[in-house]
Amino acid sequence: MSIAVSQQISLFQSQIESRRFNEGTIRVLESFLASNDFKYLDGVVRALKQFVRNESLCIIQEIAGKSTEHKLLIVDFLVRVFALIGDTESCLALRYEALLMREQKATNDQRLLVSYSEWLTFAEHSLENGFCSIAKKACEKALLCFEMNIVVDPGKDDFVIEKIKKLRDVAVISASSRSVQAQAAEYFKKKTTLQTSQGSYISVEAKSSGSTLFRNGIKRRHRRQLDEHRHLEQNQEAS
Repeated sequence: MSIAVSQQISLFQSQIESRRFNEGTIRVLESFLASNDFKYLDGVVRALKQFVRNESLCIIQEIAGKSTEHKLLIVDFLVRVFALIGDTESCLALRYEALLMREQKATNDQRLLVSYSEWLTFAEHSLENGFCSIAKKACEKALLCFEMNIVVDPGKDDFVIEKIKKLRDVAVISASSRSVQAQAAEYFKKKTTLQTSQGSYISVEAKSSGSTLFRNGIKRRHRRQLDEHRHLEQNQEAS
């Protein structure tokens, strides 16, 4: 890795640690991500993703008492960072949390209302990345928007509602299919364990169902990441 790229990575990390959530930090990130030196350094990419995940956990804890507007600005920044570094799961998880936060606060501030199109777009992105159950929930949120709002264009609304329902059906079918695959994988995993204990080994890799809900999944992942981060700090102090 070139010295220039190394310096840019260090600068980006420093900006994040200093809580500088601005366009300058984004530009630094975009700069070294576009470098050919960086694209082929898998270890550095993994380390960068882990760094941002760890910092995002700390940041979210730090802004817990801030205003909704402030939280949304910070979350939007983190969403952009995760999108740029290719951490789709974290990106979608924070987008989901932001939408839920806006939905919760919209009763007191109409500017925070989440439109059906925002839920629909999120549902499409979730389904594309294998998060079928969360896509189904997002579709239901989108449909709820029509129940709560006055119909302005019946013809157009009927078309959009039908589109959302079809997407929801696809999500349900996909989630069921993944569930069956997961059950089959678990069966073969147990069978493999039994055969291994008897001296016969067959390698079977269990596949993730991909349907774990973000809200629970992100909390468990964050707790795990925090434990790993603390363990790393303890090891560094011990050395």
